Amino acid sequence: MVTKLQTRTASRRKLQFLSTLYNSKSVKRRSIVLNVLLHCHKLKLKLEKIHREYQNLMAIRNQYSTLLKHVQTPKQVKVEKVGEEFVVKVSCSKGGDKLVSILEAFEEVGLNVVEAKVCCTHFFAMEATAVAQHQQTTDIKDVTQAILKAIEKKGGEHI
Repeated sequence: MVTKLQTRTASRRKLQFLSTLYNSKSVKRRSIVLNVLLHCHKLKLKLEKIHREYQNLMAIRNQYSTLLKHVQTPKQVKVEKVGEEFVVKVSCSKGGDKLVSILEAFEEVGLNVVEAKVCCTHFFAMEATAVAQHQQTTDIKDVTQAILKAIEKKGGEHI
């Protein structure tokens, strides 16, 4: 059986541990316990504050995401001719088969895509480098019009 002395010694060790852990200067049992409880209460308040801040940030993030969904990105097509290559930059709202339609438009005007970068995070954006097939003479206006036409297609309407 555990004697009273062993119980008292274990209790004192625990109190000493708590007093060193929470920087309690007091040697009285009641003071140490109150300091520990006060410290725990302060930690609980800090945790509640952090939780409220987190909830506020999540609400702001959700509102931002909702706003991004409703923002209409204007259709924008820029075509530049650099030497024999065409550099095409496209941005518009996402949805449908935009990439397929644009690639078909390139083929329609006689261009081969050499390199392309596409992003569809919040809107559709594409930057492509293309060259003319079989030394065809292709005009910048023709390429721009074909891509604008491809962007305006509804999803599933392929050539």
